[in-house]
Order: sequence, then structure tokens, then C-alpha cells
Amino acid sequence: MSVRKAVMVLYRACWIIFFTMVVLSLATRPPFPYWLTWVPAAAAIALVMAAGRRARTAAADQRPAVEVEPPVSGRWTALNSPADKVPSHGIHGYGQTYAIDVVAEPETGAGPGPESELRPEAETGWEPKPGPELEPGPVSEQESRAGAGAAEGGGALTRPKFRYLWPIARRNHHFPAFGAPLLAVADGTVVHASHGRRDHLSRNSVPALIYLMLIEASVRDVLGPGSIVGNHLVLDLGDGTYAMYAHLRRGSLRVRAGERVRAGQILAECGNSGNSTEPHVHFQLMDDPDLDVAVGIPFTWRGIGVPANGEVFVAGGAVGGHPVPGPGGNRAL
Repeated sequence: MSVRKAVMVLYRACWIIFFTMVVLSLATRPPFPYWLTWVPAAAAIALVMAAGRRARTAAADQRPAVEVEPPVSGRWTALNSPADKVPSHGIHGYGQTYAIDVVAEPETGAGPGPESELRPEAETGWEPKPGPELEPGPVSEQESRAGAGAAEGGGALTRPKFRYLWPIARRNHHFPAFGAPLLAVADGTVVHASHGRRDHLSRNSVPALIYLMLIEASVRDVLGPGSIVGNHLVLDLGDGTYAMYAHLRRGSLRVRAGERVRAGQILAECGNSGNSTEPHVHFQLMDDPDLDVAVGIPFTWRGIGVPANGEVFVAGGAVGGHPVPGPGGNRAL
């Protein structure tokens, strides 16, 4: 175990001790002074600051961007982009220094109309088979249609707007990104692939966002990077560069660890697992497959560059509002 890995394990242990001491203080008369409760929290903060020193140094001495293909196809909007600020997500942890989020947008004029006109079909209700490990495989046509959110008649869903109060949360099939195929950005080898975590409801309202930021995100951080990124996939692109796709749809993996993939090959589908407000793609390059020790690497998408926050970009083509890969499914357009 590397020093940085040990620091991150100790960091989470400190938070667990802190929360335990807080509960003891509220439930009983603890055998320790109140001020001692805050020592583990202070230690955790100091540890994470120390762990981030290497990433901050790397960001200050930025290496050249690695050019890869886009991980999606169709019409998307960039959020939390490194084109606007670094670190793009506010922290260097988990290799996120140059990470980007993208949400699917329907083609102009392709939407079915107001949100009240969105198709009423329920989610597929897919449940994994019992067992220690889920086997990767293709998602059924019914699941793909529900995930993609294709409206009757071939139209596209309109991405729901953020609400101040109601509805507090939405089901994933209301979002056009849900079920969209994710593509390999380059030839490489799968070094990690997981898809057992559930896709939760959206967090795109003020009450839901407060819950996410104050409670859910803290719990996920303590549980480790797997809880933060949810279902995710890591590709070894060679030369010490790894690509990570986060928040994958449950049960959507088309590949497994150890498998060689080609650029443009479908790997999985966009989902809403982990620390996520709505179905979207979180993509990043990093120098290590272990998120606890990884440092972010700058990227640029071939033919697109790095889209800025709020910038709409088109990669490849789309059918009925559902992004699709290039001919044969082996190469991005």
C-alpha cells in the first residue's frame, strides 16, 4: 500500500471516528470532553490537504493535454468544465482535476413539447440477478428505449429544468442522457468495470440538492471513491494514462476487466449512480487506475476540444434524440 493510499484510508477512518463520537455525545454522556470530538475531524481535513499536495503541484506544472475521441455521440452540454476553472469540480481528489460533466440535450426542435407532455412510461424495473458479481451484457431493447427516453413517434425528451421546490426529484427516464451509450475514447484495456449500484432519483431541486450536499455526499465520501463515482469503468490507454467514466447505468456494462476495446466501441450506458444530481456523464483522464491515488491529466476531444460550461457540442450523430455510435459500432464519427 502506497503512502497516499494509506493517508486516504486513514482520512476516512478519522471521519468514521468523528461521526461515532458525535452520536455518542448526543445519545449518552460520553466519557470524553466535548472538544475532543473535533480532533478526528481536524485530522481528516489535514490528511486530505496533505494528500492533495501532489495533485496541486501537478496542476501548477500542467502537462500537455492528451487528445482522445469524445466518450459520447449526439448533442450534449458541458458542465463543470476544466476550460473554465481548474480543478473543475472544486477538488483535486479522486483524479478530478480536469474532469468534465456532460448532459444530453435533444436536437433543436426535436423535443415533444412541455414537460407535461413527456411520455408517461415507467422505468423498466430491472433488477440484478442474485450473486456475488453481476455479469456484463447487452441491455434489452425495452430497457434501451426506456433509458434513452425516446418519445412516441421518434421525438426526443426535453431535459427537465432545475426546480426550487417541486418536484423534489424525478425518475431517470425523464432525462435524455439516461441510457445513452458511452464510447471508448481510444484503443485500450479495461482495468475496472462495475455496474451493481442502483440508479437513484434525481437531485435537481433545492431540497434534494441540500440533502445531497449536506448528508449524502458526506456519507459517500466516508464510504470511499466507489460510492462517489458510482458504477464506473476505467480504461488503460497506455503511456500511464487512464480514462474513467462515472455514474454508469446499473446493469449496462458491455465489457469486463481485462478486455481489449477499440476506439468508438460501446462500453456501457449513461446512468445516475453515485454522487450525482441527474443522469450525466462524468469523464476524466488520470495517471493511476486507483482513484485514491490518481492525479488528473488534461484532455482534449478530437474535433471538439474542451467545451466550456454551458457550451453545446455535437459529437457523431443521433437518432430520435438518442446518441448512437458510428457505423458498425466500432468507431466514433
